[in-house]
Order: sequence, then structure tokens, then C-alpha cells
Amino acid sequence: MAFATTSALWEKHVLKKDLEEEKVPPMRAFLVGKGVLKMQSEKQDPVNYYVGIDVGTASVRAALVDQFGTIVAHADQRIQIWEPQPDHYEQSSDDIWAACCTVTKKVIQRVDVAWIRGLGFDATCSLVVVDKQFQPLAVNYEGECKRNIIMWMDHRAASQVDRINGTQHSVLSYVGGVMSVEMQPPKLLWMKENLRESCWEKAGYFFDLPDFLSWKATGVTARSLCPLVCKWTYSPEKGWDDSFWKAIGLEDLVADKYEKIGNQVLSPGASVGNGLTPEAAKDLGLAEGTAVAASLIDAHAGGLGVIGADVKGYNLPCANQPVMSRLAVICGTSSCHMGVGWLHSHSDSFV
Repeated sequence: MAFATTSALWEKHVLKKDLEEEKVPPMRAFLVGKGVLKMQSEKQDPVNYYVGIDVGTASVRAALVDQFGTIVAHADQRIQIWEPQPDHYEQSSDDIWAACCTVTKKVIQRVDVAWIRGLGFDATCSLVVVDKQFQPLAVNYEGECKRNIIMWMDHRAASQVDRINGTQHSVLSYVGGVMSVEMQPPKLLWMKENLRESCWEKAGYFFDLPDFLSWKATGVTARSLCPLVCKWTYSPEKGWDDSFWKAIGLEDLVADKYEKIGNQVLSPGASVGNGLTPEAAKDLGLAEGTAVAASLIDAHAGGLGVIGADVKGYNLPCANQPVMSRLAVICGTSSCHMGVGWLHSHSDSFV
């Protein structure tokens, strides 16, 4: 589940006094999200709450978590998937946002929203396309603007990814030497080559789905480091590589200084803008200005939750093992093996 209380957000919006007196681990509510922490009742009645929203392939889930890591309420809502032809899978950002609003309103209905201190999103690494006014753009031959998301599991860009891999560009080393058809550059190239007039030339922004949800909530187009590094070839140290985008035929992204794909990057969990906009607050049933955390890809949120879970008292072999020696297996529509470590160039940066 999404990480409404990563350390940066927690420290900014919960009094340090609360942390000291209650001894609440800053990441605890985040770790609850994927179900790795259990309900507990030994603490006094909670004061602060956090909402985590998890957008999977076929449904959206939300959890209301208190400051002690207790899941107070949870809800889920199905979302639509279109398959207009083989290997083409599409969704609607309007449909997904509506589902986010539905599940959020369900989980908060029994608490005073004044005590909800923050929320965060995780989502699949699907590609959302909107125009310069942030209206949905069709990613299909039919011109159906409602279907403005190329899903993570879409394989329409097979020939494009073969050409990208054929460049043997150095940035491919960031993704194991070979780019997957499920990453974003081949999908962008497919749109330029197949939907140039109807989509590519009209596009204002290309978002990874978790970043789109952060924008929808805050009105801020800043991207999270997580999806950019994992699916877009962004380097934490060097940023975007102009030569790569020019080599694969997407030099237009360089020309506008990466405005369309992200030129402001936030660490996961960092507070986004000024929190919820009035419109988003009304949609979600929350208070204007409620803090929003920079997002994660869903599997990565699950990986961090599993790896960082407090497992003492359960007689598990990993109970006394360091976090960086653990491996998380995240199973859903796809399966991922996740680990954590230190970023070599930044000794204090955990990845």
C-alpha cells in the first residue's frame, strides 16, 4: 500500500514530541500498507491517521492507518481494462482517479478528517498521456480519449524496443543492459511513430501513473525518483542523458528541457507542493492542504514494506538479519524480487 508516512512526510507533519513519547517508527504506517504488520490494541486511542492508496492492475485499494501502524479501515474498487487488439492494454486516468476517490471516502467515513495528516500513492508503472491542458489524450487508433493510459503490461512497442536495444547506449546499463518492452521509452517512440498527429504532437505531459496521481492530488508536475530511475533511464547522479533520447529519435523531449517527462524530481516520500488542492480535497473527502508524499511503483512499495517489517516475535529466520540481507518476493499480476541497499555515490541514501 502507498506510503503516507515515509520519514520525510512524517517528520514534517507529526510533532517530534509524539515520536519521542510514543516511540513510533517513522515508516510504520507505510509498512502496514501491504499487510506486513498486524492489528494491535495495546496503545491508547490514536490521534493521527494516514491514507495509503494502492493502484494495482485491476483494482484500487485504500487503507486508513493510525500512527501506531494499526489498519483502521480498508476498501477496494475495480478499475477498467481495455484490450482493443492483441498486446494492447489500456486504461483510463479518469476511471482510476474516481476509484481512488471512492475507496478513500469509504475508509475515512468514521474518523474526523482533521486528524488525517497525510496520504500517498503507489501504482503500476503504466504510462499516462494528457494534453497541455491536462486533458486525456487517446493512446489508440480509435481516438478514444478516455483510454489515455498504456498499461505496464502492454507490448505494442516490440519493434521500438528492439531498435532501442540495438543502439547499445550506455544508459541501458541502468536497466541490466537490455530494456524491456514494458518500460516507457519504447512506448513513447511507438506513439510518435504511430499516433504522431492525434497524440504525440498534442501531448503536454507523459506521466508514470503514480506521478500522475500525485499531480492530480496536488497540481504539481514534479516526478518521483522511483519510476524515473526504474522505467525511464533517469540517473540519480546525472539526470537525463540527452544523447540517449536523440539516438532513439525522441530529440523533441530534449528540446523542451524534459518538461513533458519531468524536470523536477523528488525523493520518494518527500512532501509534494502544498498538499491537496481544493478540488482534490473535495474529490477525496479530505481537508485542503493535507500532505501528499511523492509516490512509488506498487511493487517497490510492497518490497520496502516487506523488507522493513518488524518481524520480531514471530520466530522467523530473518528476525535478527540486517535489512539489506533480505529479499522480498512481490506477487500479483506479475512477480518481482526486491532488495535494498545504499546508493554508492550517496552514503546516506537508501535505495
